Amino acid sequence: MYSKAFGKETDDPIIFIHGGPGSSSVYFEATTAQTLASEGFHVIIYDRRGEGRSKDSTARMTYEEFFEDLDRIYQKYRISRAHLIGFSFGGLISVLYAEKYPAKVKSIVLTSALISQQASYNTVLHSVGRIYTAKNDTINLAAIRKIMQMDRESLAYRTEVFAHASKNSFFSLRNPSPEAAKVYANYQTDPLIRSYVKNDRAVETLWKNETRKNIDVTPVLKKLVRRRTPVYAIYGKQDGLYSEQQIEALHRIVGKSGLIYLENCSHTAFVDQQVQFIAALKGWLRDQ
Repeated sequence: MYSKAFGKETDDPIIFIHGGPGSSSVYFEATTAQTLASEGFHVIIYDRRGEGRSKDSTARMTYEEFFEDLDRIYQKYRISRAHLIGFSFGGLISVLYAEKYPAKVKSIVLTSALISQQASYNTVLHSVGRIYTAKNDTINLAAIRKIMQMDRESLAYRTEVFAHASKNSFFSLRNPSPEAAKVYANYQTDPLIRSYVKNDRAVETLWKNETRKNIDVTPVLKKLVRRRTPVYAIYGKQDGLYSEQQIEALHRIVGKSGLIYLENCSHTAFVDQQVQFIAALKGWLRDQ
């Protein structure tokens, strides 16, 4: 299983849990891991079994397997407790792992993280519906109505929702800052990113092997907060997966000082607003 550590082993450990399924930690590794480590953290990135650079044709892509992979990272780097950055789909994994192994988690930093998958699907469908209505795009409006009649637990439903999100650039920042634009320009030449190959069958594999396909971890988050596991959240205002209502609901769970909602920031918050992202982590985690 591919993994890499940045910074001193004696520094406070942070484990980055990438999105997906089928994705990789390569973007965080190429853009942010070393910069964060330079601020006094032991930063560890890894690709889950069967994803990114951890080639494994037998990977089942279940949550229990995700937990086993994370356990292997704790063991490999001799860590007893760590902060977890749960990015996108990795947010679900980090929350469920903390529920199962509370003694291993110092805190969770939800970064553009899924909380309620259905709430995000609803946000996407509502938003693209407004776009298509404004354009009088009857073909795509008919497609959205068809999607809304589908089985919400089905792979086809998820696939169609994300297809419309991608078609409307819901994961991209339209007007990145000069700093973010420079990082995105480096994507074309960075050897790590250029060599990255996504596992396009990962989602299909999860749907085949995992019973939990469309989940809401809100109750688990509330339980973690009651247990006094620190939970923080950082999201972008231009991230098309999350409505203001979703962010406000999360705000009520993590508290007034536990959430940062960034201007000029889409899904990849650690690139779009890297300075603010790292400053937030320093402020939250330094005294944990």
